[in-house]
Amino acid sequence: MSASGAGADEARVGQSVRRAMALLRLVATGQEEGVRLTDLVAMSGLSRPTVHRLLRVLMDETAVEQDALTRRYRVGDELSLLGLARRDRFPVRAIAEPYLVALAAEVGDTVFLSMRHGADSVCIARHLGSHSIQVLSIDVGVRRPLGASVSGIVLLAGAPPEEAQALTRSNASRLALCQRSVKEVLRAVQAARDAGHVHAPQGVMPGTSAVAVPVTDERGRVLAAISIAALADRLDRRRVPSVLTAMGRHAALITARHAEVMRARARLRRPAS
Repeated sequence: MSASGAGADEARVGQSVRRAMALLRLVATGQEEGVRLTDLVAMSGLSRPTVHRLLRVLMDETAVEQDALTRRYRVGDELSLLGLARRDRFPVRAIAEPYLVALAAEVGDTVFLSMRHGADSVCIARHLGSHSIQVLSIDVGVRRPLGASVSGIVLLAGAPPEEAQALTRSNASRLALCQRSVKEVLRAVQAARDAGHVHAPQGVMPGTSAVAVPVTDERGRVLAAISIAALADRLDRRRVPSVLTAMGRHAALITARHAEVMRARARLRRPAS
């Protein structure tokens, strides 16, 4: 095979793999409920035959499954099993856990921890508070396009402005399905940079509200976002300042502990003299 032929073959393989991975990420947004084929086509920008063909291959590999009743697609067993090989891939989750538990106990409402993965925010932890009504707006493992939630806004605000703009524009079709425009998201990102937090009086679920703050490393780079969702009257203008103060305090504790853990890991990796 000529060099040009090999290069073309490599390009085709690369395109197929990238399309399959992008499709898997979109399927994962549906969690247990799954995602309709029409929505996968709209979000991916691929033709319906191409999406259907990729889904068939992924189903053969048990990376995707289809609900027999709803015909919706969701993540299959293979991906869950593969993920078990790297349980400790996200150290910030283990580091943050005691502080998230303490924060949920202090404010009484549900606390979430989310990280950026590509153009998505992914919920990696959730802890319930003590209030009689808890807002479970998102489950662990749920992916949303950056900008579709308060966590996503905070994570975008932590990226360089040019990168945040490019990511938001690349998510335009997915954000539209969440009733969010690129202009609206970028405006919220700038406000988050200025304020250091995000407050959404109207949360993802009707009658709820949400706030989010960044968790940074010791150099100020955003590692994750802490968010709290509650009934709207529990996150009104009178209560939000005290909630944000508590969130900021626990975020700072996570930052300090993360720095300690990273320094300890560096010492262990350092060769003995």
